[in-house]
Amino acid sequence: MTTATFAPLHNLASELLPHALEPGEDGAHDLSHLQRVWHNVRTLHAEEGGDLEVLLAAVLLHDCVAVEKNSPLRSQASRLAAQKASTVLIALDWPGAKITAVVHAIEAHSFSANITPITLEAKIIQDADRLDSLGMLGVARTFYIAGRMGSALYDPLDPEAKERDYDDKRFCLDHFQTKLLHLADGFQTTTGQRLAQIRHERLKGFMELFKEEISIC
Repeated sequence: MTTATFAPLHNLASELLPHALEPGEDGAHDLSHLQRVWHNVRTLHAEEGGDLEVLLAAVLLHDCVAVEKNSPLRSQASRLAAQKASTVLIALDWPGAKITAVVHAIEAHSFSANITPITLEAKIIQDADRLDSLGMLGVARTFYIAGRMGSALYDPLDPEAKERDYDDKRFCLDHFQTKLLHLADGFQTTTGQRLAQIRHERLKGFMELFKEEISIC
């Protein structure tokens, strides 16, 4: 795996990348996702600060345990990844305080885990990861995951769920209402909030165009 996109910590990236991803076919949680989240982290770090080594370790290891979106263990995915990350970093003789910081950042990054980030690094990791679920990337990843899970694009009888409950396991379009359109309200850092609003507007724009093309607006 290349470390060029994980500047300036190339050596640390070389140590951690072999542990970063389990074998699998999830293109929404692959090397390119780690690269994008690291880019987001660097953008946030430039304005917010934080320990760059802790941030990179958390980025590279936050998805180191693969749990499918439809798995009953999904809400535990970040804790499982944090446990594995701790084992990896202990083997690399990391200081205990830094391991604790990485573990908390990984545990708190997940939307489904519902853990409040306390440290600056955890707030940055959560924001950086959630930015990848907004904007056009959020759209692309949502439809990609829905395809893998066998979901329909939308309910042809009631696309906007006016007379039914939202069901994002069956209909991809419902996921925008159950999660994506609420993400921008929960960003932790000032920089993250600003970037999230930009991508949120793009997400809303996509929704309007999508509804127009399926003739419901």
